[in-house]
Amino acid sequence: MKGNFRWWIGGLLFLSTVINYLDRQTLNVLGPSLKVEFHWSNEDFAWIIISFRIAYTVMQTVGGRILDRLGTRNGLSVTVLWYSAVASLTSLANGFWSFLGFRFLLGAGEAANWPAATKAVSEWFPRRQRGLAVAFFDSGSSVGAMLAPALMLFLMTHAGGWRPAFVIVGTLGFFWLFLWRRTYHPPETHPRITEAERAEILGDHAAEHAEAAQEAGARPARWSELLRLRQTWGAIAAKGLTDPVWFMIADWFAIYLASRGYSLEQTVAGYWVPFLGSGLGNLFGGTFSGWLIRRGWSVGRARRLVIAAGSLGVFALIPAAFAASYVFLLACFAVATFSYASMSTMANTLPADLFQSRTVATVAGMAGTAAGTGTILATFTTGVVADRFSFTPILVVASFVPFTAALLVLALVRNTAQSGRGVLKVI
Repeated sequence: MKGNFRWWIGGLLFLSTVINYLDRQTLNVLGPSLKVEFHWSNEDFAWIIISFRIAYTVMQTVGGRILDRLGTRNGLSVTVLWYSAVASLTSLANGFWSFLGFRFLLGAGEAANWPAATKAVSEWFPRRQRGLAVAFFDSGSSVGAMLAPALMLFLMTHAGGWRPAFVIVGTLGFFWLFLWRRTYHPPETHPRITEAERAEILGDHAAEHAEAAQEAGARPARWSELLRLRQTWGAIAAKGLTDPVWFMIADWFAIYLASRGYSLEQTVAGYWVPFLGSGLGNLFGGTFSGWLIRRGWSVGRARRLVIAAGSLGVFALIPAAFAASYVFLLACFAVATFSYASMSTMANTLPADLFQSRTVATVAGMAGTAAGTGTILATFTTGVVADRFSFTPILVVASFVPFTAALLVLALVRNTAQSGRGVLKVI
């Protein structure tokens, strides 16, 4: 670990994301069984998901702002404590309205994980490693989603049903919180890193720290200041038009496979494939953009290339909608999620690339709110269209959305040394 303590921090961020996704995927994996037990339609299930998304959407921006004021250590501590408690208490749900209420509270707690993790990356990693660090923690969403089906099936079988499953998964966050509180401090004052690593971390963005110190109170930029910058809108578009596609897959994939006539065993056997594709895409996007930067590419150019290329791969959702073969269907979803995750990693990295550290979580939260708003609309539309028609038009339309995001990023995420002085970096 000598000279690389920052990757231990990255590992904790990865674990928080895994636990975050296990908590939220518990309902999604158990969805087909809960729909039968409580007599829910697809529209009913959509409203339960939407309740999560409404809270998640609002608290992305609010939570990001709070994080920039509380700091990474305390902010993420509150976040994990909140959603772990709510996840465990979901075991008390006894119908549509109680599930809806618990999911709303879970969304409020889970919202700050990504702004907090992005802020931690901006504090702990040199610029050349930020793409890979974001890919590392973001891949926890795929790992959590992959683990969820087998874990839920095991708990349903051996722990006494779905109620103990919520309790057991919810308690994981409390163990993580103990490690986090013992481990995380800013690199400037951390007692467990070498002076060489401290110099490498702080030296890479020394100008940023110096400029931040000159600002009165080193305050975060106001929302109104940020919304005047086209780079803010580029970061918002990058996440706001990609996350809804991901959550459509993450929330509905088990039900989609069931709608195609596949059994519960086939659903569990294939459920992990798109999430494996996503995890590999996270790592590819971060690694490849870092490789390009080491080869002399500017940070902005490297990020934009991965975003543009990734948007093309999401078109694999179109053949998936018409696939007759189970294996081919899974392969198409894997290609689409690999491509999505490559560009999503860059979208999550943009706030840390573009903005001063004291403003990173605020911008990441604003982008998350845009993503949440799009996801709410997509979730409602999915429930209605799936009940009245099928999932086919949903997949066809979803394949075009990330391409639109890529076009906006190419147009907006460009800056100069004079733009956004005191708020932006040059990439």
